[in-house]
Amino acid sequence: MSRLLDADDLARMLKRLAHELIEANHGADDLVLLGIQTRGVPLAERLAELIGDIEGTTVPHGALDTTLYRDDLDSKGPRSISETRVPVDVDGRTVVLVDDVLYTGRTIRAALDAVAELGRPASIRLVVLVDRGHRELPIRADHVGKNLPTAYGDHIKVLVAEVDGEDGVVAEPGGAA
Repeated sequence: MSRLLDADDLARMLKRLAHELIEANHGADDLVLLGIQTRGVPLAERLAELIGDIEGTTVPHGALDTTLYRDDLDSKGPRSISETRVPVDVDGRTVVLVDDVLYTGRTIRAALDAVAELGRPASIRLVVLVDRGHRELPIRADHVGKNLPTAYGDHIKVLVAEVDGEDGVVAEPGGAA
């Protein structure tokens, strides 16, 4: 296993992404950040805190579980369902989906379906910490922490202190994705 990024790299990326989101949205008004379970949730919390500090406001943030919206439930077997927590009505707001790794695009497709059931946002933006390529669906992130081209079989894992006890990004060549 090789370390691609460390905690300082992640902190810098999150600060930059917070500024990008503020600029793209012309401030923090009407933003709601939804982290995709599991590691997207603490990333969304961190981004909400950074944006709040910069803008002097509180940015609503929550958690989104995409399990029931996935198109691969039959092939991957049973999965446990995590919490979906949306702190405000999404109608008319800019929903920012936050995920750790963008790979095939199937998780994001499922997240879009989940958000559609919550209401009708004014827009939906996508923030990912790592874009590793190999898309199977026409999905592209609006804001990317780092593009890390990978081989198809590589396994890329974002580590967050809240879940893994440390921050970083690691790679395992040739593992399952």
